[in-house]
Amino acid sequence: MAEENYNGTELLICLAARIMEDRSSAFIGTGVPMLAAALAKRLYAPNLVPVFEFGGVGSSLKYLPRGVGESKTFYQAQVASGICDIMETAARGFITYGFLGGAQIDMYGNLNSTVIGPQPHPKVRMPGSGGANDVGSFCWHTIAIMQHDVRRFVPKIDFVTTPGYLTGPGAREEAGLFPGAGPYRVVTNLAVMGYEETSKRMMLLSTNPGVTADQVVAATGFELVLPAAVGRNDPPTDEELRILREEIDPEHLYI
Repeated sequence: MAEENYNGTELLICLAARIMEDRSSAFIGTGVPMLAAALAKRLYAPNLVPVFEFGGVGSSLKYLPRGVGESKTFYQAQVASGICDIMETAARGFITYGFLGGAQIDMYGNLNSTVIGPQPHPKVRMPGSGGANDVGSFCWHTIAIMQHDVRRFVPKIDFVTTPGYLTGPGAREEAGLFPGAGPYRVVTNLAVMGYEETSKRMMLLSTNPGVTADQVVAATGFELVLPAAVGRNDPPTDEELRILREEIDPEHLYI
């Protein structure tokens, strides 16, 4: 096992890569999700089908794209389509995982990437949804990747850009979204969270190396569900780091 010779981004990539299952599909965004999908295809899920917003489906990810619309997202792909087809594919329920990010997240996995502060004059205006609302609405399992602190993990987000479980059990279905779909994991610099089946509230699953459950609780602005036993996430292995550094991102675009 590698000993403290990795950075925080590399840890996030490895944690996200280990989540994805073989013979599944994943809606991939720029940055960490791209590297996580590439690592998963090499080590854990060789038949993973990456899906990119601008039309690339099934790329081998042999070469790391710089963005979701770059030509490398189509390299050795099964389909070269367009954004409308991709969103329709998600709406039909054909995409297993969707990666998301945001400035704020609440206990039900609702995400805000639009504004901080009250309308109509918020403190900060951010890029907004892009395809994030579609990803959160239609992918079966969403994985949020975020930095973990009380400013981001809040009791009430300022704007619902992307729906999680909305107000709790049954709310997604009442809004017309797929039964059984919704937030699945939250991967942060401190821990990995999931969601309690009954209440749909965020639950601590496992802590990162050197992090305690108390530290995760202190960095969260709402009450986390705590299971009887909290797991521990393994640090990146030597093989994971070698593949990341030498094969996936040798130019250090992201790591």
